[in-house]
Amino acid sequence: MEISLGDVVRLKKRHPCGSYEWQVVRMGADIRIKCRGCNHTVLLERREFERRVKLPSKALVKSK
Repeated sequence: MEISLGDVVRLKKRHPCGSYEWQVVRMGADIRIKCRGCNHTVLLERREFERRVKLPSKALVKSK
């Protein structure tokens, strides 16, 4: 999966605030994402991140 810093991704499950969209704010062995609804941040291992992502940002842009 090709993800870069600043990309917006859609996760499979909704955040408690109601948002599905997250922005990538840190890349490395772990990936930090920030909720676009409430600005809450979460640090995930790359494997866990790739498992939870439903749509990468390029697919979000095409669908809108």
